[in-house]
Amino acid sequence: MPDIVIHVVASALYAALALHFWNTRWRRRADAAAAGLQGWERMAILAPLALHALLLYQILVAPATPRFGFAFALSATLWLVVSIYWLESLFVNLEGVLPVALSLAALCSLLTVWFPGLPREATSFDFRLHLLLSIFATGVLTVALLHALLMAVADRLLHGAGSRMGTPASGGLLAGPLARLPPLLTLERLLFRLIEISFILLTLTLATGLNLSEALFGRALRFNHETVFALIAWAAFAILLVGRHAYGWRGRTALRWTLAGFMFVILANIGSTFVLEVILGRT
Repeated sequence: MPDIVIHVVASALYAALALHFWNTRWRRRADAAAAGLQGWERMAILAPLALHALLLYQILVAPATPRFGFAFALSATLWLVVSIYWLESLFVNLEGVLPVALSLAALCSLLTVWFPGLPREATSFDFRLHLLLSIFATGVLTVALLHALLMAVADRLLHGAGSRMGTPASGGLLAGPLARLPPLLTLERLLFRLIEISFILLTLTLATGLNLSEALFGRALRFNHETVFALIAWAAFAILLVGRHAYGWRGRTALRWTLAGFMFVILANIGSTFVLEVILGRT
């Protein structure tokens, strides 16, 4: 099967599932929507995930000289996001986020058709390990950011509805898939667990990057934009975790630090290749 066909089929399946979850989780009333993923829905999501994984393998692993760019980074990140939500759905009810995640995956799985990336002469195991760690860190952080935004929306709706009714905030005031969200404290624990995992992955990404830089350029720490943005992102999440454990940071404070750290991760991992490919037009 030609690669373009796999791209189109994977994207179409993602889009169809996104529309399905939008119709069944958001447009219907809460009592009409299914509680949790049904068995056939869980299996259906695996189909585009498998095709998407095949495409990523053919870009990064199979060629002797892989190509890498912002489109591949986004595509791999969204594959990981959907995979993480699929795994999370085994334990918590978060299907309300699936329309967003699947829609983005539908778009990003097609990007590598138009933006195939730049050839990378460095094909060593260290390079591919560094690249995979970077993608995993970005993917986990994307899920953490979506969790933080979801918590912020739910918290605002709860407090807004509670103040209008003159009653304390209650989960019963939420509608649709938000009505079946786990308690906010459970989501908060899950959020910081994701941030802790992503911080470990960021640390490993920096460590392998320093080792790779030493091997390629004879200098471990090169102060280019990628290194600076990566160090700022690492510091932002380090501060957030220290603030969480030492001062009990949560809510909007956690959201702001998560958003700031995420933006610097994107600038470090995706921004530079976007400039080279799209703005400067290098191939």
